[in-house]
Order: sequence, then C-alpha cells, then structure tokens
Amino acid sequence: MLAFYLPAVVVGFVITLLEMTEVVALVFALSADHRTIAHGAAGAVAGTAVVALIAFTFGALIIALPREYLLWASGITLAAFGVFLFRSTLRSYRGARAAALGPTPPSNSSHAVLLFAGGFSVGAVEATEVVVVLIALAAAGYGFSALIGAFGAGAILVIATLLVQQRIRRIKVPWLKWGATSMLFTFSVFWLGEAGGLAWPGGDLILIPLFLVALLLVRASVELALRRPVDHPSPS
Repeated sequence: MLAFYLPAVVVGFVITLLEMTEVVALVFALSADHRTIAHGAAGAVAGTAVVALIAFTFGALIIALPREYLLWASGITLAAFGVFLFRSTLRSYRGARAAALGPTPPSNSSHAVLLFAGGFSVGAVEATEVVVVLIALAAAGYGFSALIGAFGAGAILVIATLLVQQRIRRIKVPWLKWGATSMLFTFSVFWLGEAGGLAWPGGDLILIPLFLVALLLVRASVELALRRPVDHPSPS
C-alpha cells in the first residue's frame, strides 16, 4: 500500500510551485517580443519532459548529471537573447515616444527556434532542481507523496497561467519588454554565477535585488541610447 506523508506532499508542492513559477515567468520574458508564447512554452515543456523522462528512467542517477554544464548553456542562451530583446525594447521606446508604435511584427522561423531553445534550457534547469528534491524524498520512502504535491502544484500553475496570460499581455509593450529584458539578464547572471561556483548570499532570494539592479541598468541604457541621434538614410 502506498503511504501518504503530508510533509512530503508539502515539500513536493512548494518546490515545484517555486521552480516552475520561474519557468512561466521566463517563458513570458522570452516571448515578450512575440504575439504568442507558444514557441517558448513548447521549449519549456520539452525541457521539463526530457528531465522528467531521464528521472523516471534512471532514477537517482539524475543527481550525478553535470548541472554546471546546463547552467552555463542556459545562462549564455538567456544573455544572448537578452541582448536581442534589448534592441527590440529600444525600438519600442523610440516608437512610443514618436507616437507611432505599430503592431509587433510576427516572429520568423529563426526567432521561433531561438525561443524554443531558450524555453527548453529554462525548463530543463528548473526541472532538474525539482527532480533532485523529489528523488531525495523518494529515497527516504516518500516518493508517492512527493509526486502528489508536485503534480498538484503543476496543475495549479498551468490553470493560473492560462487565466492571467491575457492580462499580462495587455501591459504596455515598452514596459513589458523592459521587465522581460531585465528578467533575462537577471537569471543569466544568477545561473552563470552558480555555474562558476559562486555561492549567492540568500540563495534564490538574491534574484530580487539582482532584478532591481537589472531594471535600473536596462532603463538607464535605454535612456542613454534614446539621447543619441538616429541616423536616417538620405533619400535618393
């Protein structure tokens, strides 16, 4: 008979909700310049599924995976996309100031691939964090209870995301891109620091001041760029 242990349910629920909320936030950040979150979300689902499949197939061997390599790859991917999104953020602010901000152009196939890759790395990194905790609980004999908590958190997060995504997308485009760009750089710095062996003070809580710093730096960079004259091609 499968044992039900409430503390393990709570731990599985909380760790899954925390880590997967980061995935949702980053998918929205990755997709801020696009009309749909489908590509980034598909990548996140794929990355999560791959890690989950490895966990179910190989069990405790997941703990021995070289997580540092995954963090390096994810950090570099997010930094690269952050630079790309910053350029888009700057265009949005220029358009808003000129009162001529048009509809966001549809994403092309190369952007879709980049979104998928970014979502995949995000899903894989955060899912690895969850899986390590769940396997530790399973090794102690509470695997079934931990899975109940994890699946419960996942279901709640999916429903909440579906309910709020349209509200998130109604935020003014320049503001959304500003926050998205800042978030990408925040997680990039955080994960690259972890990959380099840096012990962040406060653990994940350091993400809050890092994000605030990123907001200030990105906004300051936008203002500096806006003060530079834009070269327009001369008519032939």
